[in-house]
Amino acid sequence: MVESIRQYFRGLPDPRHRRGRRHRLDELVITAILAVICGADNWQEVAQWARAKRKWLKTFLALPHGPPSHDTFGRVFAAIQPEAFERCFSTWIEALAKAVSNNN
Repeated sequence: MVESIRQYFRGLPDPRHRRGRRHRLDELVITAILAVICGADNWQEVAQWARAKRKWLKTFLALPHGPPSHDTFGRVFAAIQPEAFERCFSTWIEALAKAVSNNN
């Protein structure tokens, strides 16, 4: 599943300046998506979920600086181009739906 998410969000433009980036954009996106699937409703809950699942997340994400803070999630997602995110997300969901329907 993670490679699937990573593949579809690879083209998402990173709005951050190169200097000062501590977290990879794909890892921020993957963590946020998984947290929301698990019921997180805001950035505080996303960050809390990521801290609680850190050991598990590190089995497939590098997270060299640990999980991002709620402020980092908020800043990055506020700066992402909504249309670009929607395009990546929709393409990923369509591929998942197709895969599920092909397995039935």
